[in-house]
Amino acid sequence: MSRNMVTSLFRFERITTTKSKALEVRKAAEKLITRGKVDSVHNRRQVARFIQDERILNKLFTEIGPRMKDRNGGYTRVLKLGYRQGDAADMVILELVDYKLESEPEDKKSEAKSKKSDGKAKKAASGEEAAKAKKALPKKASAKKAEEGVDASADKE
Repeated sequence: MSRNMVTSLFRFERITTTKSKALEVRKAAEKLITRGKVDSVHNRRQVARFIQDERILNKLFTEIGPRMKDRNGGYTRVLKLGYRQGDAADMVILELVDYKLESEPEDKKSEAKSKKSDGKAKKAASGEEAAKAKKALPKKASAKKAEEGVDASADKE
């Protein structure tokens, strides 16, 4: 279970679990991140004994380790959530210290809103033009049919 939780921590960089499990997982994760800071064959093999997933192993040595290069420990953080409903277990979030929530900054949100409103205005304008074109189209079509009808009657005679 500890191996799976450490692997999940490295994959998602944030997991929710009980406090006692988080404290145990934290010990193993801190040691593995310390190994991940120096990418050598020996360190990779030592970490591979604990982490079975090759993609996560590569992520540890190529992304997580270099990000933590300047830190001397304390790579994880435990945030208390409260108590679980069913058994009142103390729940926490275990995450890497440099974890950032994936949310758009306010500037990007306002830009996205303005782009959407511009797009709606363009669609409305093009919709009005299309409606005008549709109104004009039946008149032209009926005029063409009338001309063809005259030509067709002329051909019959």
